[in-house]
Amino acid sequence: MELLLDPITVNSRKVLAGFKLIGADYTIKKIDYFQGKQKSPEYVAINPNASLPTLRDEDFILWESNAILQYAADKVGNVKAYPTDLRSRADVNRWLLWESSAWFPSCYTYLVENCVKPLLGDIADPKVLEAEKENFNKLASILDGRLSQTKYLCGDEPTIADVVVAAPMHLHSWAELPLNDHVHLVKWMTEEIEKNTWWIETSISESDFK
Repeated sequence: MELLLDPITVNSRKVLAGFKLIGADYTIKKIDYFQGKQKSPEYVAINPNASLPTLRDEDFILWESNAILQYAADKVGNVKAYPTDLRSRADVNRWLLWESSAWFPSCYTYLVENCVKPLLGDIADPKVLEAEKENFNKLASILDGRLSQTKYLCGDEPTIADVVVAAPMHLHSWAELPLNDHVHLVKWMTEEIEKNTWWIETSISESDFK
């Protein structure tokens, strides 16, 4: 499987960490995000969203990072990372859908304001951050409540749900995510996610953007 991506983007990072967890073989074709290569006619021809990443598996093209992880887990048959039991899979799918519709947009607000804007010579807008704070804390509380009961989001072993939900937080310190009131979420991120080899091997830091 070939991954067309730029490791510097959240969803590219998500897929790389997820493929490591799954144990899926892959090659990478880098599409430079900051140079706007995802908007090139050649790339848009295979991903009309002009977004990263895209998977190419022979003549099959797939975009949407969470769908890519579902496909890869099923292809290699990793039922620990993506269970086949009806209720267990529904639980994982719940978090995948929630991340894309709610969690990612909230985390992305902090990423744009505190990371991307300074890189482009701009400054964070405190009004934007303040407007998002209540929603972020609501969402983080949902995660905190789940993680007060389980080691990982869906039990004692990591699944692609953990990768997906962790990815928007991957620069949590630099993005200044307001995590102080969410101790279980912080513990999960720092003591479970960030200590796993599949996360470490695909990690990036603030310095990678400079």
